Amino acid sequence: MLMLVAAGATALAVQGRYDAQRTAEDRSLAVAETFAHAPGTALALRSPHPAAQLQPATERVQKGSGVDFVSVLDTRGIRITDTDPTLIGRKAEGVGRAAMGEMYTETFHGRPGDAVRAVVPVTDPSRRVAGIVTAGIKYSNVGQVLNQQLPMLLGMAAGALLLATGGAALISRRLLRQTHGLGPAEMTRMYEHHDAVLHAVREGVLIVGGDGCVVLANDEARRLLDLPGDADQRHVRELRLGPGLTRLLLSGETASDEVVRAGDRLLAVNTRPTAPYGGAQGLVATFRDTTELRALTGQAEVARSRLSFLYEAGVRIGTTLDVRRTAEELSEVAVPRMADVVTVELLDSVLRGEEPTSAVREMRRTALRATRGGHPLQAVGEVIRFLAADTPMAAALRRGKAVLVSDLRSAADWRAQDPEGARRTLDHGIHSLITVPLRARGVVLGMVNFWRGAGSPRFEEEDVAVAEELVARAAVAIDNARRYSREHALAVTLQRNLLPLGLPDQDALEVASRYLPAESGVGGDWFDVIPLPGFRVALVVGDIVGHGLQAAVTMGRLRTAVLNFSSLDLAPDELLGHLDEMVTRLDAQTETAAADDDQVPLTGATCLYAVYDPVGGHCTVSRAGHLAPAVVDPLGRVSFPDLPLAPPLGVGGHPFEAGELELAEGSRLVLFTDGLIENRGRDVDEGLAMLASAVAGADRTPEETCRALVETMLPGHPSDDVALLVARTRLLDPACVATWDVPFDVEAVPRVRGEVSRRLAEWGLEETAFGTELILSELLTNALRYGAPPVRVRLLLGRTLVCEVADGSNTSPRLRRAASTDEGGRGLFLVSRFAEMWGTRYAARGKVIWAEQRLEGAPEPDPAALLDVLGI
Repeated sequence: MLMLVAAGATALAVQGRYDAQRTAEDRSLAVAETFAHAPGTALALRSPHPAAQLQPATERVQKGSGVDFVSVLDTRGIRITDTDPTLIGRKAEGVGRAAMGEMYTETFHGRPGDAVRAVVPVTDPSRRVAGIVTAGIKYSNVGQVLNQQLPMLLGMAAGALLLATGGAALISRRLLRQTHGLGPAEMTRMYEHHDAVLHAVREGVLIVGGDGCVVLANDEARRLLDLPGDADQRHVRELRLGPGLTRLLLSGETASDEVVRAGDRLLAVNTRPTAPYGGAQGLVATFRDTTELRALTGQAEVARSRLSFLYEAGVRIGTTLDVRRTAEELSEVAVPRMADVVTVELLDSVLRGEEPTSAVREMRRTALRATRGGHPLQAVGEVIRFLAADTPMAAALRRGKAVLVSDLRSAADWRAQDPEGARRTLDHGIHSLITVPLRARGVVLGMVNFWRGAGSPRFEEEDVAVAEELVARAAVAIDNARRYSREHALAVTLQRNLLPLGLPDQDALEVASRYLPAESGVGGDWFDVIPLPGFRVALVVGDIVGHGLQAAVTMGRLRTAVLNFSSLDLAPDELLGHLDEMVTRLDAQTETAAADDDQVPLTGATCLYAVYDPVGGHCTVSRAGHLAPAVVDPLGRVSFPDLPLAPPLGVGGHPFEAGELELAEGSRLVLFTDGLIENRGRDVDEGLAMLASAVAGADRTPEETCRALVETMLPGHPSDDVALLVARTRLLDPACVATWDVPFDVEAVPRVRGEVSRRLAEWGLEETAFGTELILSELLTNALRYGAPPVRVRLLLGRTLVCEVADGSNTSPRLRRAASTDEGGRGLFLVSRFAEMWGTRYAARGKVIWAEQRLEGAPEPDPAALLDVLGI
């Protein structure tokens, strides 16, 4: 009662102080707001002497409103007027919010004193803040009312306490008379015995006296022990409770949750010795029926074991994307926890990664696992045919769900297909079978058979559900592996067809190459070797961001584009410029086709394009975001030349530049993608150092260099695909090169033609002289008539004969068929008829028109065809 009275008095005091503070805030806000919104306040603030006009009003408002102070401030917080004249001109604290136009009340702590105040901005007709009005009550005056009421509150609390104490004393005296002097402890014990123990608890309670007779038994104990109605005061032995329970109740020992059988029940018994009221020692026993709990516990344990088994299966099955390995994982999980022998048969189409066929009567055994070494079943790799319609396997395929044969000895249907094999199976001790079709997406992929042998119980219906769940999980993993195998095979096939199937024949370079796909599958790295006119050779290495089928397709597009651009005989920097424009256009098309989520932008692809000329060993290199090649000189020294670098393809806005290399005969040029030198364990610099160490040394062939790089740089399964190209340079024999500077005069043509004929005779090529002179005459005449100086003729002898005519004009000749009345226009047509190939390439200044003739098996020019061309 004291605590209640104290709490009530405190609550009233707190409420009174709260109400007093709220009243002070409301009064201060009303005064400040009224003064701020008065018609003359804003006008006075804009006058030359606002203090003289507002100070009298401030004092009148303070006296008439009952607040302790009223102040008028300018927008900077300087007091213009105040009820305390000593504060005029001083800056007020904490009014910045009002200067921004906010009105508020607060409990202020600071100079000149703590107070509850209201701060209201004064606004002019344009809603701009012209000043601030503050009004408030000192904090010491806020609780003055409460202090006046406090004696009355304390008096009321004391009166309430006296009344409560007197009432409690009167009630206690009346209770003592009614309970005949029993104290609280005795009353509590009595109510606990009669109400809680006998009626409230859900356990059986039995009190046995020291003489072994039943003193008390509640209703639950009578039900659990099947006690007769007159069990009270009877001896425990007369109740026929069973030897175990009788011994426990008469022993007087302490027991905790001891399980004892009582009839058809299992009871958990707790006993404690006791001596109530100081008499002879007795025993208190409690009983709980655990029969259903034990059954449920057993079922829960079985269910938990099965869930644990299925969880383990989900973790262990499907760790790889290999169909055969997934089938083996299924058998490894199921033996020995599920069965003694497990066999897995799959369709041949599934093993090949193809779509499952409807011919499910013939499968190939893919996995087999047994607890013991020997077994009578067909081995892995053999074809299993389900010919008999009455076998469990055929029934499972027909019904699309598991079939249980709990006792194979009494079942005759499964012997129909192979009686001899069935006999061997039974002789081996196998006696029970569950066969489950392996299905995914409604399509049969194979069959799984679970067998149990000697020493294992028969399969039950509960095992069928576990087997079906296990096979269903495995079916998803096998189908995923099959689909991956199919897509991987398609990607590998596509990429192999997109990459060069073989290196072309040419005399300028000795070339070896490698392509290693990444561990995760195919990628977008590629290389190419492209013969160019004049015995020159282009070397290309590129890298597409990403992996998979999309990267391979993208690689094919870029490789095809490079082949097409190289046919135009462009300089390396020009070729990469055209390739960059193409990638930019393709990326723009991909962005517009936003609905196709599989489209991958090409931006980020890198490429290196190099052109090697065996006449003098000159090499021109241009690269777009790609690593520079390694150059190994004939003495085996390695260098990484500093070549101009442009951003990757598709970035745009940057010109491409070309670098020049002079390579001695026997030098090796090593072109590679970043997968060769970078991986998770090393950076680019470390990889370049390892590459330099691996390729260093003289007298190594390109093939030996490739082998050394793969063995040194790459693990068994690289994380990124790798393209590698190694080329050893050769130089064209100077004796096989002939050059003539031609005066810019048509009369010089016969002289040059004669010199060319003599050189062909020196080379032993008299049989080609007629065709060569014809080609040279036409090309040289065109250069002198339509070109510009300087004019130069060059013959190159290799496996073919190349005739080149260079001039200073950029005008390209065009092949056309002349009319019968035209005097000219047949020159290039003659060149195209009697040369194997011809074309034009542009140099830094001018152009070069070239024609190539075969040396072995070249047909002699047909005079009749010549006359036909000339229209004669």
